[in-house]
Amino acid sequence: MIRTLLLCLSATALLTGCKIVQKAPQDGADAPASHVEQVVLDSYETQLLPHVSAAAVEFGTLRAALAGGLEAAGAAHGIQAAGGGAWNFLTRGEGMIVGGDRESRAATLDVDADGDGAGDLQIQIGPIVRGTALRDAAPFYVFTDFKDQIEFADLARALNSRATADLALPGGDLTGRSVAFEGAFALRSATDPILLVPTRLVLEDSE
Repeated sequence: MIRTLLLCLSATALLTGCKIVQKAPQDGADAPASHVEQVVLDSYETQLLPHVSAAAVEFGTLRAALAGGLEAAGAAHGIQAAGGGAWNFLTRGEGMIVGGDRESRAATLDVDADGDGAGDLQIQIGPIVRGTALRDAAPFYVFTDFKDQIEFADLARALNSRATADLALPGGDLTGRSVAFEGAFALRSATDPILLVPTRLVLEDSE
């Protein structure tokens, strides 16, 4: 009788000492999208691309406006980041590729848009893309819709990554090729170099 009681107590102690561990979901197709991933999925093609196409200013027009000063050009054609930061612009244009760096992970193409043989803007082709212009030039991406500054920064990176992931460029040297572009850039000074995040980049004869 005593032995039976001891066995029962031992079994009870073992059971009460057990801890049920929930199995973490595996990474992959079944993992739920993060908030940022879901925002990009829901808005990139349906909101952002149409907004860029509708609001983009011809590059020549924008450069002429910038020659009159950043504040005037920004008030006419741009959106300023919160707290009086950089002005963000949406633009479209055409030009000739006159150089660039395709070896870097932050690869770029230098484009001459006015025919003088010198690059007027750099187009970022990734995979590393700098800046937040694509996010900040769209009024429907609002900071208060996100958990914190980190998540809002993640949105900018995710939009940049999506934009360059959609580019379809052949390998090799593209110097001398004509290109049509559309996208966003930010300036803190009218004399800063223009570094475009492209939402559309089409080489001649490739459409």
